[in-house]
Amino acid sequence: MELKTPREIEIMREGGRKLGKIRRRLEKEIKDGVNAFFIEKLATKLIAEYKGIPSFKMVPGYFWSTCINVNDGVVHGIPRKNVVFRKGDIVSLDLGFYFKGFHTDTSTSVLVDGVDTDKKEVLEGGKKALKNAIAQARIGNSVGMISKSIEDTLKKAGLNPVKSLFGHGVGRKLHEEPYIPCFVSGSSVEALRLTEGLVLAIEVIYSKGSGEVVTDKDGWTIRTKDATIAALFEETVAITKRGPYVLTR
Repeated sequence: MELKTPREIEIMREGGRKLGKIRRRLEKEIKDGVNAFFIEKLATKLIAEYKGIPSFKMVPGYFWSTCINVNDGVVHGIPRKNVVFRKGDIVSLDLGFYFKGFHTDTSTSVLVDGVDTDKKEVLEGGKKALKNAIAQARIGNSVGMISKSIEDTLKKAGLNPVKSLFGHGVGRKLHEEPYIPCFVSGSSVEALRLTEGLVLAIEVIYSKGSGEVVTDKDGWTIRTKDATIAALFEETVAITKRGPYVLTR
């Protein structure tokens, strides 16, 4: 578990701010008829323009800047041309940004040109769970308090956390300790107290169904086992004396 100095957190804030701008630009391009590879190309272009490196391309065996998932896709979806967005789809976008020696990580889910009330509620449940989880990211609180907040908020919305996937620490490496479950797991990590200088990629990963998942033949794409819709929301958050400091906005 690596603690960051105030100066290092400010460097991560600089990178996180750039990443947040990239995410918001990409969200606007997720429309009916657009394909995932178009978003991938634009993301790669924007990351280069902001003087960064795609974090995900630094993961062994993964060759893309983004992970893009649709409807029952949960995480790690390869952004292919044949993945075409249609009205009413839930599209999840995940991307990382390596800048001046540090990674930041963020994700979001959007409803494509849709007015489906049920699907909007699915997304609102995830957004609220992330907001509540970030509020728990304070010195002296535990990892388990973040996990419980996520699970409780999702359950109240009729949603279920995916129990095989986690948030994580982030910094010089894309994935650092501690891991952050989206549910109360009973693991020893839940007792870990949050310390000033810890930076977390707090990630809410969930589905409308059971939360159980399977992996596609491509070895990357993870989907819900029961084919129900899924979504995810993520911000990179620093633990500071003043409270949670969201770096990717």
